[in-house]
Amino acid sequence: MAIDAPNHGDRPEDEEFGRITAEMRAGMAAGENPGAPVAAMHSRPAPRAVADRRAVLTAVQRLDQVGVGPVGYCGMSMGCGLGVPLIAAEPRIRAAVLGLLGVHGLAGDAARITVPVQFLVQWDDQMVERERSLALFDALASTEKTLHANPGRHGEVPSFEVDSSLRFFMRHLS
Repeated sequence: MAIDAPNHGDRPEDEEFGRITAEMRAGMAAGENPGAPVAAMHSRPAPRAVADRRAVLTAVQRLDQVGVGPVGYCGMSMGCGLGVPLIAAEPRIRAAVLGLLGVHGLAGDAARITVPVQFLVQWDDQMVERERSLALFDALASTEKTLHANPGRHGEVPSFEVDSSLRFFMRHLS
């Protein structure tokens, strides 16, 4: 399933989110690292996003053609920022592929994640400081976690990581 995050897509945007987004973009244009503003941008809609995704997951699992079974979560960048609180709160999620985000505001939820995790880092990420990404990986409480680091900028995840993620989910959700 895929649904728009609060304040994204066709969903209405609240004024505070718009202000935070504008500040983040202005800071990036001035050459500032957007770590703290990105954390603020994710933490504001996170409670609503968690509730939305849990409700949609329940509805989807009630469909005859889907049913109840193990669930995986894949989220990069904002999907990671909204996914960490979801995975920490949702026992139906049994494995996760996360990445392209730092620890800002997520350490507490990450410490409650014990499912297997594959974590992606772009080594030359201009949006997320490498140390913050590694700190988020370290904060995950999972005893089965793997770090995949690749050269490149924020959106330049190599296509072979898709295959790797699919194999990861097959191992943990079959």
